[in-house]
Amino acid sequence: MHTQRIIALLKKEFGQLFKDKKLLPIVFVAPVIQLILLGYAASFDIKNISLVLCDLDKTEQSRELAERFVTSGYFTIEYATDDYSKVGTYLDDNKVNMALIIPHKFGDEVLAHEPARIQVLVDGSEGNTAALSMSYFNQIVGQYSNKILADVVGGKPLGGINTEVRAWYNPELKSRNYMVPAMLVLILLITTMNLTAMAIVREKEIGTLEQIMVTPIHPWELIIGKLVPFIIIGAIDVTVVLVVMVLWFNIPILGSIPLLIGLTGFFLLTTMGLGLFVSTITHTQQQAMMVSQFFILQPMMYISGFALPIENMPKLLQGLSWLIPMRHFLFIVRSLILKGVGISDLWLQGTILLVMGVCVLGASILRFRKKLD
Repeated sequence: MHTQRIIALLKKEFGQLFKDKKLLPIVFVAPVIQLILLGYAASFDIKNISLVLCDLDKTEQSRELAERFVTSGYFTIEYATDDYSKVGTYLDDNKVNMALIIPHKFGDEVLAHEPARIQVLVDGSEGNTAALSMSYFNQIVGQYSNKILADVVGGKPLGGINTEVRAWYNPELKSRNYMVPAMLVLILLITTMNLTAMAIVREKEIGTLEQIMVTPIHPWELIIGKLVPFIIIGAIDVTVVLVVMVLWFNIPILGSIPLLIGLTGFFLLTTMGLGLFVSTITHTQQQAMMVSQFFILQPMMYISGFALPIENMPKLLQGLSWLIPMRHFLFIVRSLILKGVGISDLWLQGTILLVMGVCVLGASILRFRKKLD
């Protein structure tokens, strides 16, 4: 009898889901669109940094230096001026991000093997952009300086320390490879938590939840009937997003896919539990959406390491982040996909996620049952 009632509830839930023609695209198509859009938009890589060039020297050496900025792929010379006094106006009017000033006698100093000076002005209103721009700038100037020093000794490398830098796991240093796996976590959280909360609240609004409660169905059967469909939806969304990530963004999954799926199940326990909890404290779908967004989703994004490094946060927030399920699942997803690590490196995060999931879902079920009673 229990099995028959649960199957009947599942049929009812899936029937309602597939009858809602507006909801289906949101559930299955929106995650793919979000992944593609955010995969391109959420990038910290900076290219085509606008530059105003003030070359007061007009020599072969100054032109060679300017050409290095153009061919680097990082900078674009938008303006050129011979009037030093007007350089600042380009920055004031937000026309450029940087200004490069090559003074008189630059070429003479280079040919005389004397220290040559240049000046750079940077718009520091966007700290991250300014820091990366200066990093690229110093790299280009450093390469030009090394070329001059090599010319001095007849093309032979000078003595000293030769540094060879290799980037593991993301050789091209594309921020997209770091952010796209995080989108998987975000999409899974938004989809499963919101759908769970809003589906139950919708039944409250139309009165069908009260009708179900007067039937012989037990509370635990109702909970299973409500949660299982969204677990299946979450599994489908994960599969679709992983396929898009591999085929569209060319980000291979280096780790075990079965392990990723298993640990995803632990995360689903927390998202289902949070959605169930939201449904017990709200009475309308609008309230459920607002509570989910402002009190759960946004705090998780801010202190989970989704986009901002946890190490840069105050100690209090660093400690608080250990209570955020999204932090642990982000670590799992990024480590599995980008590094190919196994359970020996993820057992701590997996255990914490499982304990959190059981506690959150268990507490939410108890509260939900109390509301039903």
